[in-house]
Amino acid sequence: MGSLLIDTNVYVAFKRNYQPVLNLLRHASAIFLNTVILGELLAGFRGGNRDAENRRELDQFIDTPRVSMLPIDDGTAEFFSLVFNQLKKQGTPIPTNDIWIAASAMQHGLALSSLDGHFSNIAGLNIISGIQEATP
Repeated sequence: MGSLLIDTNVYVAFKRNYQPVLNLLRHASAIFLNTVILGELLAGFRGGNRDAENRRELDQFIDTPRVSMLPIDDGTAEFFSLVFNQLKKQGTPIPTNDIWIAASAMQHGLALSSLDGHFSNIAGLNIISGIQEATP
């Protein structure tokens, strides 16, 4: 399997040992997160009672050889504008953070792995399916 950008919920499912996600990540040649996903994870950690432990585990995950962080930059903003306007014209809005995540995947030519079905409304986005058999 090739490289993929994982959505926040895929990281959470990974930490919960959700088998379809574990299988997916095991076979990925490279795994990416971006700063939007990092922000969502850190916000969730801060709102819980295991902030320090969750941050340590995330740092370990990011430090593994197959995992890298992607920046959000001017190029991402161009893809954001395309996706935003496509969804607006279709009448199928999705959360703003998810538009940034999709834009990042598209900018870098990566498949996106998410448990959110609304990404299927985005034309040209390569989505990894087969991980939504059940909610983790």
